[in-house]
Amino acid sequence: MRRADDPTVSVVVPARNEADYIGDCLDSIIAVDTDHTYEILVVDGDSRDGTATIARDHGVQVVPGRGTGIGAGRHRGARVASGDWLAFVDADTTVDPDWLDELLGFAREHDLVAASSRCRMPGVRASFVRGTINRVFPHLSRPVLPGFNFFVDTETYAEAGGFPNVPNEDTAFSRRLSAHGDVAYHPDALVETSPRRVAESGLTGTLYHYVKLDVGRLRSWYGSGENEDVSATRS
Repeated sequence: MRRADDPTVSVVVPARNEADYIGDCLDSIIAVDTDHTYEILVVDGDSRDGTATIARDHGVQVVPGRGTGIGAGRHRGARVASGDWLAFVDADTTVDPDWLDELLGFAREHDLVAASSRCRMPGVRASFVRGTINRVFPHLSRPVLPGFNFFVDTETYAEAGGFPNVPNEDTAFSRRLSAHGDVAYHPDALVETSPRRVAESGLTGTLYHYVKLDVGRLRSWYGSGENEDVSATRS
């Protein structure tokens, strides 16, 4: 049952050894210009650097995790969140000041269960990945929402089973989520995310990362009941 003082939005930031990025991420979220109440939860995946310390210095709640995967980190944050909406933001991502109001208003206006937006990803090598997210994903019959900017109704999140702890967890969850209602992309660029995966893996490696094991993984996840019931953790 929702309490009167519960926030409208819970922003969940999964992080493991993200000391180089998380300060800028949290600065941008704290600077959001909104009248809506929101909380920030950093799920620390057993970091060995200063990630948790930086998060605490920013005055946000740090939720301990086991560092077993980003899907598990996202889901751990969802289980302790208290908002009507969950906003998942990666530690190497920054948001614009109007990000929260824009996505919340967009989702409510179009009666969506989840939403994302166009993104900025600096660099020439990242242009194809950026173009895929901005121009291809929104037009799929079941749109894929990137985990670094994933806005979803909390009750629907629970009904859909939450993020699985598998490779490409955002693709897997997006496809299952589409069976529970409409999802869509806000037409404006509202977040900027690091191109580091492209820098580390190259373009081919990055695209492979997003499609590998997709069909088999989805089939096994659908029948596994892998995640705990999120709704059972909220009172």
